[in-house]
Amino acid sequence: MILEGAEANWKCSTLCQRSLLVYVIANAASGMAVHDDCKLRFLELKAKRTYRFIVYKIEEKQKQVVVEKVGEPTKSYEDFTASLPVDECRYAVYDFDFVTAENCQKSRIFFIAWSPDTSRVRSKMIYASSKDRFKRELDGIQVELQATDPTEMGLDVIKSRAS
Repeated sequence: MILEGAEANWKCSTLCQRSLLVYVIANAASGMAVHDDCKLRFLELKAKRTYRFIVYKIEEKQKQVVVEKVGEPTKSYEDFTASLPVDECRYAVYDFDFVTAENCQKSRIFFIAWSPDTSRVRSKMIYASSKDRFKRELDGIQVELQATDPTEMGLDVIKSRAS
């Protein structure tokens, strides 16, 4: 079927608008800044083991990722999971220590994209579209997890993914 006149212009206009919207949304992530403190705290976790975990938050008004909370090295995995909000998205890094089957002490740095089902759709979209760019700023991530409820990032999941 060949479209002519006003109908053809309307179809083209609608298609162009949709394409532009997809382009704008796809590139919105590249406009998300990462506060210097995010990288500094991550380096302290990685090199000096100053923290057990770091929770990051996107400040939508400033369009940047910031550090929301840090956990001291003595904090447990339960302390970490309790620090994540029930109904808001976050990024987090967790330094997981474990002993291998050969009795060797090891550590893995996990990047967790927390996106609970109860969070706002807009928030989920912003966090999902900004994740890869933010993760590239944190050199040394060894394992990535995406979780929408606590069972997807339980200690048993962490242990199985670490080895």
